[in-house]
Amino acid sequence: MQLLLLHLDDALELQSEFVRSCMMAGAHEIREKEIGRDIRLWARQADLDELHRRLARSLRRRQPNLVFMGSGDFHHVSALLLSLALENHSGPATVIHIDNHPDWVHFSGGMHCGSWVNRALAHPQVARVVTLGVCSDDLTSPERKGANLSLLKDERLQLYPYRHAPSRVRAHYGAGTSYEQKSGALHWRCISEMGEQNFIDRLLSTIATEAVYITVDKDVLVSSDALTNWDQGMMQLPYVLDLVSAIGQRHRIIGADVTGDYSRPSYGGSLFTRLLKRGEILIDQPLSTPPQDNIRNINSAANHALLNVLGEAMS
Repeated sequence: MQLLLLHLDDALELQSEFVRSCMMAGAHEIREKEIGRDIRLWARQADLDELHRRLARSLRRRQPNLVFMGSGDFHHVSALLLSLALENHSGPATVIHIDNHPDWVHFSGGMHCGSWVNRALAHPQVARVVTLGVCSDDLTSPERKGANLSLLKDERLQLYPYRHAPSRVRAHYGAGTSYEQKSGALHWRCISEMGEQNFIDRLLSTIATEAVYITVDKDVLVSSDALTNWDQGMMQLPYVLDLVSAIGQRHRIIGADVTGDYSRPSYGGSLFTRLLKRGEILIDQPLSTPPQDNIRNINSAANHALLNVLGEAMS
């Protein structure tokens, strides 16, 4: 396994003890803050292509990469990392996506941190994306928020909220492994209702590929386990670690990434682009900034724990 610190913002640099531990473990660092400012939140295709080329030059190709990359505003970079991981793997793979948000919205002309699941499922080697832990309002009326719910109908996307009320919808989506439609609403099979251990057993029984790619956005966690740029979910860190460990015992992890560290937003591009992005976060992200010491200590502790468990699962 190759450990990589991808510096797209200053989130990891604020966690000096974590960075030091990674470097002692042989980590490789890539500093791309300038392009990070351009691609934060969403990016045009030309910028994504340039970052893809830079990552391709830096990543080791004959072993799986574990990448830590700062704020969840960069979660769309996971689609690039997934694509590079699949270049080393000839068969199908399942993507395990642990997140408080489904990241399934329609987006044209590039990619948004809330749209990358569509890009992942467009890859011919991706058999399925399984999204775990969502509690956010994105599920309340998903059609109004631009969700691509057609992904659910053919079972290439399965979504298991940690806890959520039924989602109001107008179109007909039938029923799938992770949901059932009743009277204009999608009723989800929630992790908390099934029981955490029961759900792990169910999840393992539904992964049909040997190879798995794992992406973790720490906004899936309660605020005592992570501090992020987004609204946060209800999962606790020990349960996420148990999920990862169980998957690693049964499947070959071909790559993984971790995002969801808090960093103060900084945008590049034109004045119009910067204003658009700032307007979007005023609507979608909490306005308060957590205390700096809490950001460093809580996120560093979670990253250490995720590094230990993912490293063991990928060894």
